[in-house]
Amino acid sequence: MRQTKARRLGAIAALSVALVALVASAAVADQTTTINSANAPSGAHFQTGTATCTVDPSTLAVSCSTYELAGVGHTNANVKLTADYRAIVDCFNHGTNPNNPIESHTTSFAATSEVTVSSTKNGRLTIPSRSVSPATGLSSQSCPNPNWTPVIRPGSLELVSFTYTVTFQGFTGAYITITGNDP
Repeated sequence: MRQTKARRLGAIAALSVALVALVASAAVADQTTTINSANAPSGAHFQTGTATCTVDPSTLAVSCSTYELAGVGHTNANVKLTADYRAIVDCFNHGTNPNNPIESHTTSFAATSEVTVSSTKNGRLTIPSRSVSPATGLSSQSCPNPNWTPVIRPGSLELVSFTYTVTFQGFTGAYITITGNDP
């Protein structure tokens, strides 16, 4: 009896691990990472960590990890994360009836975070984490009147795609590119 119970628990544990692996692989399948060594100083490589991005399923915020590159000499890099969103936006006027939208429409907007990273002594770059959310991309320009307040209608927000790049100064293309969408 003990042996049967142990087998059952082992089978349940194995199925749990398989389910976690399946869910994790589905999220990874929605991203593509490209590393183009032709767009970097010769010898550039990951020293610690890796370049990865995740999407928060509840807010659709995109976050990309911090890591360190080595072998870059004195070459600085530009790091950029852009997420493209689509949603129904309700525009509210703070005047007469602030509880009812004046105008509603479907719109597309982008949220961007960028930084220039300087090479440190010993030819290393510490790439800081980057993150964006729909709130950072939605602005008063999302409504026809800049005095109106844009509010994303619940349940209508969609992450169309995101792009994360690390481009070394003096190079024409990105060394690291991660593209993806809502898993």
